[in-house]
This record gives sequence, C-alpha cells and structure tokens, in this order.
Amino acid sequence: MSVAADMVSRFDPARVVNVAARFDRALQSAAPAEIIGAAVREIGRDKLALVSSFGTESAALLKFVADVDPAIPVIFLDTGWLFEETLAYRDQLTELLGLRDVRSIKPDEAVLAREDKDRELWLSHPDACCRIRKVEPLARALAPFDAWLNGRKRFQGGDRAHIPVVEADGARLKFNPLANMSADDLKAMYETANLPRHPLQVHGFTSIGCMPCTTRTRPGEDPRAGRWRDRGKTECGIHTTTLA
Repeated sequence: MSVAADMVSRFDPARVVNVAARFDRALQSAAPAEIIGAAVREIGRDKLALVSSFGTESAALLKFVADVDPAIPVIFLDTGWLFEETLAYRDQLTELLGLRDVRSIKPDEAVLAREDKDRELWLSHPDACCRIRKVEPLARALAPFDAWLNGRKRFQGGDRAHIPVVEADGARLKFNPLANMSADDLKAMYETANLPRHPLQVHGFTSIGCMPCTTRTRPGEDPRAGRWRDRGKTECGIHTTTLA
C-alpha cells in the first residue's frame, strides 16, 4: 500500500477524507504495530505524533510505538489539574520504554488568567475547562504534524464503539491503532510485556483524567463511568472537535 503520493496539504480537508478511507480499508485487519509502521512509512516520523494521556490503558500503545520507533514525538497534555501519580507514571514509562521525544504541553497562561483565574471553571463549565486546558493546547501542539496516533478502542463503548482504524481529523489523518483490541487483548499485552500499571488503578480508578473530574469506578460500571460523573459529559473534546 502506498498513499504517500496522494497525501496532500493539511489545508485540503476534503482530499484527506479520501486518503483516510483508503488507509482504513488497507489496515482494517492489521495489528497495532503494522498500523503504526504504515503511518511512519507513509507520513514520516517528523510529521507524525502520538497523543497520550499516560492513563490506565496508555502503556500498551506507548509500547507498540516504542518498538516501532521510540523517536516518534509523544504529546502529553499537562492540564495543571493532573494527579501527581499520572506525572510520575509519565516519567516511569518514558524511561522504561526509551521514549526519546515526550513533549509535555501546558495551557496558555494568559488564557488561564483570563478565563479561569480562580481555577473553578471545571465546576461551573467543564466543557470550557477542557477546551482551554486540553483542546486548544493540543491543537497548537499538533500544528506541525500531518497525522496523529491515539489510544481509543472500540470496546470502551459510547462514542468510541464504532471508530475506524484511520479517520480524517479536518485536514489531518488520525490513526487508531488499538481500535480492534479487546479488553482481554489489552490485559494480555500488559502481562506479556510486563508493563507497569498506573499507580491509581489499584485504588479503583479505571479511567483517569484531571483530578477534579475523575472518580473511582464502581463494580459493574463502564470503565469510563468515573469521568465527569453526573455531568452529562463523556469526552473532553479532543476526539469530538476537529483539531486541524
């Protein structure tokens, strides 16, 4: 498969849709490492980034990426509200996997001072808080890239239940290398590769984001039920907003 010649400027979103569809058809049954390898070959390492939260399921994709090319840039959104355990886990996995280019991206200080000077926006308007602390910083961080990798899986349910392997994100390609993985596949990956778990997982956290908007998951609940509990919100916006 070669679609590199068809790849087009990020300023032509309509054509990117066609390229994404061709990628998706070719990679529908491919393993995660094959998907990542194809992205590197066709896009080029310098135009490809991985976005990772270093959360409870992040180590699997980071391991796949490190095995393909540990120099692929990794974008980590340090929102200012993360658990200390998440920051420590980022450092642990970076060293363990030999990741060479982890970029910790923070919100714009001027925007925070103007829109969230009292640090209470998460309570009054969680969508706006996610926008200034995650969506806008990520859009800036992805500006130099033509494509990005993320760790969503269909088994997570909700808006993620029917994600393709490759999709268009405005004028940028978006790869979902773990889309086809099951919960059992993920568990086996951690055991086979001896990957460390997020420190908060043993305390009942199955999906971890910002501290004020993350709670423990109760027995029998969806793994993401602890995110924005009782707020009528299931996504931060980086996967539901066009970033390019």
